[in-house]
Amino acid sequence: IPLQVLTVPTAPYPDQRPSTSGLRKKVFVFQSRRNYLHNFIQSIFSSIDLRDRQGSTMVVGGDGRFFNQTAIDVIVQMAAANGVGRLIIGHHGLMSTPAISCVIRKYKAIGGIILSASHNPGGPDGDFGIRFNTANGGPAKEDVTNKIFQISRTIEEFAICPGLRVDLTTLGKQTFDLENKFKPFTVEIVDSVESYANLLRNIFDFAALKELLSGENHIKIRLDAMHGVVGPYVKKILCEELGCPANSAINCVPLEDFGGHHPDPNLTYAADLVDSMKDGQYDFGAAFGGDGDRNMILGKHGFFVTPSDSVAVIADNIFCIPYFQHTGVRGFARSMPTSTALDRVAKATKIELYETPTGWKFFGNLMDAGRLSLCGEEHFGTGGDHIREKDGLWAVLAWLSILATRRQSVEDILRDHWRKYGRNYFTRYDYENVDVDAACEMMEDLEIMIADKSFVKQRFAVEDKIYQVEKADNFEYTDPVDSTISRNQGLRIIFSDGSRIIYRLSGTGSSGATVRIYIDSYEKELIFEDTQVMLASLATIALKISQLHHRTGLSGPSLIT
Repeated sequence: IPLQVLTVPTAPYPDQRPSTSGLRKKVFVFQSRRNYLHNFIQSIFSSIDLRDRQGSTMVVGGDGRFFNQTAIDVIVQMAAANGVGRLIIGHHGLMSTPAISCVIRKYKAIGGIILSASHNPGGPDGDFGIRFNTANGGPAKEDVTNKIFQISRTIEEFAICPGLRVDLTTLGKQTFDLENKFKPFTVEIVDSVESYANLLRNIFDFAALKELLSGENHIKIRLDAMHGVVGPYVKKILCEELGCPANSAINCVPLEDFGGHHPDPNLTYAADLVDSMKDGQYDFGAAFGGDGDRNMILGKHGFFVTPSDSVAVIADNIFCIPYFQHTGVRGFARSMPTSTALDRVAKATKIELYETPTGWKFFGNLMDAGRLSLCGEEHFGTGGDHIREKDGLWAVLAWLSILATRRQSVEDILRDHWRKYGRNYFTRYDYENVDVDAACEMMEDLEIMIADKSFVKQRFAVEDKIYQVEKADNFEYTDPVDSTISRNQGLRIIFSDGSRIIYRLSGTGSSGATVRIYIDSYEKELIFEDTQVMLASLATIALKISQLHHRTGLSGPSLIT
């Protein structure tokens, strides 16, 4: 008997605007508000022209956080009712964000729905997120997310096939007949790892990596999946295929609450990994974000590689990766708040450098146009043009490829890099759960202050250091591919010595506002001093200019990276 398709009346919600990383809310918002999930999913489907949607292929997967299974059940029922012909879903509903990008591209899907709140905490009291990626495998551009938002504000009904039930535990195809005129609806449950692993095999020299990790003079590594979705990928690729001992990889079982931890791979939330590296028994360490897109790199004794330095070092050693030996290097890019370390490599190698707003969609546009090969952002994101997402496991294999070629320690490679290019000291202060009105008012007043002509050339003195403002603006980006303009991307204060202070309101939290302050300072001569010590003067100036503590009522940042 064909399954019944229903049209259900609903009422819109005003707060479903997707940010750079989709719609993120506390789990209880999705659970407690009637049809809140259904409304947003329908808005995604309705944003796609029916002619493109009918009979099309879409990909669905998530990081395994709480509410993942419930959301997939609803998405399957609504996809069928909205004319989608085939869904490709990861086994048990799990698939890393990089793998989803890979699978979208491999199967020429019209897009994919990613169920993740990335590095935000999970569990019943945590966050849940939904993001739509388009046919290139990357995050939807602003015109698409704006369309989704506008539909969500006026939605009156949604289509659903409530009797449709899918078994996510069994690999293979499941076919369903519906009472509508569309062809039979197919759900294909696929191995979450295999397509993505095959892509990596064609990028890196797995024989050389296997020799590095399990050969006669192999190095010892420690990988922390932080109970996120990347655990099975680490086990399959690093342990089973490249020969790392099984105990090299920890926290590899995906959990709905990430083991009660924050799945954000930084020095604060991956402190257990940092501690385990300190005694020197491991040569290389890495942690991964909840959905597999972010990474943190550590050397022996817990030597920390900043994300800004990480992408610069990969750029300088890019031909250690066979993929780039074949494709060549088309360009480098970094997000505006990321330190200018990559710029120096680009200048030395005469490779085009793009400075974009925060958000991987800007990198994706450059990649689609054949202008970009490698990119990174300061929030522990690095990637190449093999997909259209940041890719934590790719970044780790890139680093291991460099180690396999150079046969030096992580620390020695960094020190050589600094001797060659100088060093960027970089930090970021996060002030989370700030009152939205207070945060917006502070940013508005800051912009008025720095826009005044008298602000340029102004001098700020802290102890024996004097900084003179050379330029100040609200960063604006004109895309060189399609000429679209992205305004209000962050307030920049650039000093005459190249040091920078940047203020941004982040759109990736689920409640309140997050004010981020980025501080970047360049030293041509090597000074082996603690980053926070080196940047203390600029931090003092950043707080003085913004009056952040006074304006927000906060005594200090909730996170320093």
